[in-house]
Amino acid sequence: MISLPETDAPTLPDWAVIASVDLPSPDATDALAARLSACLHAGDTLLLSGGLGAGKTHLARALIRAYLGNPLEPVPSPTFTLVQTYEGAGAALWHSDLYRLGDPSEIDELGLLEAMEDAICLIEWPDRLAPDWPEIAALVHLDRRGDDTREAALYGPEGADLARRLAAVLPG
Repeated sequence: MISLPETDAPTLPDWAVIASVDLPSPDATDALAARLSACLHAGDTLLLSGGLGAGKTHLARALIRAYLGNPLEPVPSPTFTLVQTYEGAGAALWHSDLYRLGDPSEIDELGLLEAMEDAICLIEWPDRLAPDWPEIAALVHLDRRGDDTREAALYGPEGADLARRLAAVLPG
């Protein structure tokens, strides 16, 4: 079961946990992001969940920088713009933060549904999509364990190719 903050109580997909990994430092999170980025293809959606301060944006920034091959790439948070896009060698990458989404109909207005078909999408606060989960998706749920320590749990639909690809690169 995914532990969630009681104040937000989001709805998340009812998928099985595929794997989990401890992240003892921000560097460990960066390394995980690099491994995950190497597995993502056009049409893949990675949902990022966890409470405030769990590390969703840190993981997304590190993943985007790894995907683009530029550790100095400026990666602003999409909290206020809702979407930031990046042009990668294999596919465009969309980074969305749906925390401030006013209404589920705005997802289509953002172009996010279309992007899920031919771009790589990273979506923070994916509960705002419920119950319309993307067809090709996996979820990384982050739990804060201490100052810099996190646990990342990978969830996915049973037998899903994306979840298998991501689980294959998780350490240990």
